[in-house]
Amino acid sequence: MHSTFAQASFPRRATLLTAIAAVLALSAAPAARAQFNAPPTTPVHDPAALKPPAGARVAIIEFEDMECPDCANANPVLKDAAAKYNIPWVRHDFPLPFHPWSFQAAVNARWFDTKSKKLGDDYRDAVFASQPSITSLDVLRQFTENFAKTHNVQLPFAIDPQGKLAAEVKADYALGQRIGIEHTPTIWVSTSNSKGAPFVEVVDRTKLFQLIDQAIADTKSASVKTAHK
Repeated sequence: MHSTFAQASFPRRATLLTAIAAVLALSAAPAARAQFNAPPTTPVHDPAALKPPAGARVAIIEFEDMECPDCANANPVLKDAAAKYNIPWVRHDFPLPFHPWSFQAAVNARWFDTKSKKLGDDYRDAVFASQPSITSLDVLRQFTENFAKTHNVQLPFAIDPQGKLAAEVKADYALGQRIGIEHTPTIWVSTSNSKGAPFVEVVDRTKLFQLIDQAIADTKSASVKTAHK
């Protein structure tokens, strides 16, 4: 190998430059992260999932990580908006790999979903509200057991013995990757049959209600589809 570099100074220089360029390209590659400052709008590579549920004109669509501090900040805002406008809030899992308990929390939430969707969402809300005190998987387990007990639910020793719920979380993560998610939370106001944009990312959450107002106005005279392909 050293003899190859010694053959000529120009090829050696070109090889070094190529290697440096490769390192720079890798360091510049986007990686999913927790959102703290307002990011640029996410380039959407696959918009197929960014539609309201069947029968809805407007919806909030979110990709969240239950260990992400900014997701916890966004959670009560989104909850209030969904309640105020009586619109669906579609919550997708996007647990970031460097958060040690977020994936298990997502699996737990889906187990509570099997009891009722409201119970699953109540668990998510409770985790976000108590997020700073959940410092490990063991603490998460104790928190989850206490939540189940206070809601009169028997938590099994093995929440997901066959891995079905974990597969659902992974499917959501893969969906987020196909769309182009680069941070959590990523939030859109989505519309059906809109005369305006079919979806708008909520980069500034202080403008969330304004974006929903606009989406409702844009779809006011539109006929609502009963199914989406």
